[in-house]
Amino acid sequence: MASVLNLPLNVGQIDDVQELKKARKTKIPIRFVRDVAERPMLATTPSPLSSSIPVIDFRKLMSGNKEEFHLEILKLSASCEEWGFFQVINHEIEVDLLEKIEKMGMEFFMLPVEEKQKYPMAPGTVQGYGQAFVFSEDQKLDWCNMFALGLVPHSIRNPKLWPTNPPMFSETVQTYSKEIRKLCEYLLRFIALSLGLNANVFEEMFRESVQAIRMNYYPACPRPDLVLGLSPHSDGSALTVLQQGMGNTVGLHILKDGTWVPVQPVENALVINIGDTIEVLTNGRYKSSEHRAVTHKEKDRLSIVTFYAPSYEVEIGPIQEMIDENHPCKYRRYNHGEYSKHYVTSKLQGKKALDFAKIPPKKSL
Repeated sequence: MASVLNLPLNVGQIDDVQELKKARKTKIPIRFVRDVAERPMLATTPSPLSSSIPVIDFRKLMSGNKEEFHLEILKLSASCEEWGFFQVINHEIEVDLLEKIEKMGMEFFMLPVEEKQKYPMAPGTVQGYGQAFVFSEDQKLDWCNMFALGLVPHSIRNPKLWPTNPPMFSETVQTYSKEIRKLCEYLLRFIALSLGLNANVFEEMFRESVQAIRMNYYPACPRPDLVLGLSPHSDGSALTVLQQGMGNTVGLHILKDGTWVPVQPVENALVINIGDTIEVLTNGRYKSSEHRAVTHKEKDRLSIVTFYAPSYEVEIGPIQEMIDENHPCKYRRYNHGEYSKHYVTSKLQGKKALDFAKIPPKKSL
């Protein structure tokens, strides 16, 4: 019998999907089977839009060559405006480190389930091992195991959730996260410049930025057409950095103009997406994109995600330069900590969480 995650009765029993895979059951438990309208249409041929997902060359942004820089900034602006997603190449993070963090993640998920359950994800939180965003017995579940840790500031860390096995896990996470943080800091400067703003506007506003890491493990599923690896959602962060995994298994889909577009992995690239926070700050000019993960019939997949966001004490609202008579204010001002709490205590449901910040349209008389 497959092991279940230790959660309270009001959310029901949650099967551990890796244990379901080990049991070699061909019938998917009903709580994982999506309603027909939610099921992924898994294409047999690549989508032509897949090759259109922008690729930003970080080296050109850093090179000092004015012409290269200008062209890449224009491309970055179009990426944020039209897609809310882009892939970054030549990002200066060593390939050895990318491989090492993936190896640590794989080794953790390959531990016996009893070992992993020593680090349980409590309901209503997003740190530890388990499934996040589960709040009711009748809620459909994702075909995914998660392990998440708060990193910065130090006060959000829960030392009890940092595993001692595999060895070097914590040290590798620390080293990797410092490199990803530097990348986020640079990208936010370039995003500010692409908007015609002061390069340091986000850094000064965010104070000590919040950073967290989550590893998502998607075991092979006998019926990938019936399940989702991760429900459709946008991220509550400012930026999200995704390492897709060294294999070529496509799992990430972006919703673009009403169509789910698979993201073909680019070798050694990192996928960046705009979060709800940047959408609010830019008054909707740069939009957070809805995305999801799908599963594969034969291949397991691991992804490593970093979330980068303002300090919880910061008040967020559209930047004044983003508001004029042609672009009226679309979002109210709010405390980022309140939004974060709202986000992690809500079911993943497209961009519904962002309703928290929207100013309702005025009713005509």
